[in-house]
Formats: sequence, C-alpha cells, structure tokens
Amino acid sequence: MGDNSKNKDNVRHRRREEREQAFCLLFEQIFQNDDMDSVIEDAKDARDIEIGKYTRVLVNGVGEKLEEIDTYIKANLKNWKIERISKVSLVVMRVAVYEMLYRDDVPVRVSINEAIDIAKKYATPKDGAFVNGVLGSVSKQIEMKSGEK
Repeated sequence: MGDNSKNKDNVRHRRREEREQAFCLLFEQIFQNDDMDSVIEDAKDARDIEIGKYTRVLVNGVGEKLEEIDTYIKANLKNWKIERISKVSLVVMRVAVYEMLYRDDVPVRVSINEAIDIAKKYATPKDGAFVNGVLGSVSKQIEMKSGEK
C-alpha cells in the first residue's frame, strides 16, 4: 500500500509541475504572438527544459478549445470584461476550465485549487481569490449543463 500511495503522490506532483509549465508556455505565447510549437522550442532552448506529455495535452487543448473556454470565463465574470483580467489570471483560468471540461481524470476541485496556487505564485493573493470565484461559478455552470444531458 505504501508504494501505491507514493506513486499517486509522484503523479500529483508531476501533474502540478506540468500544469505550471503549461501556464508558463501559454502565458509566453500571449506576448510572443507565435504558434505553440515555436514557443515550446524557444522555451526549451532558453531554459533547457523537457516538455512533459501532460503539458503538451494542456497547451494543445487550450489552443484548440480557446473560444469555448473563454465563453465559459466571460459568462461567469461579474462586472468585469475578459480584456480587463490580468493575463496571469486569464491563462490560469483557461488551463483550469480546459481540465474541467475535457479531463475526466482530474477532479474539478483539483483544477480549481491548482489554478489558485499558480495565480498566487505568479500574481497576488487577490488574483487567487478572483480565480477561485470565477472558477467556482464555471464549475457550477458545467455541472448544470452536464445535468441537462
């Protein structure tokens, strides 16, 4: 039993790192205004990093589903416009909403908690609270839609 628990912890830790890596790449892409493959190559050259499999799933998934993801975010902003959200908070929420919509292997609360942690790390505690509020509303919207099916 100990080995299995240790293995789950390793998977969780690796996923956390890959989420953060996906966040960084998607954030960089906003400013480079380049395709993701170029952003990844630049990151690998500049930082000598290995891009994980789950990181690629996230960056490609967010890229492919960006319009739908942003629709969910916009629908759950209260007295805000998506253009006014800090880029850190926006990218963090995009990754989390992608996971909530398309990754059945990731519990919604994990996506939200990881997003909050990344927002706090790269921005401020206020960003973490903002991300929490928006993602909590998004999760309820997704839950309601899945109940309609």
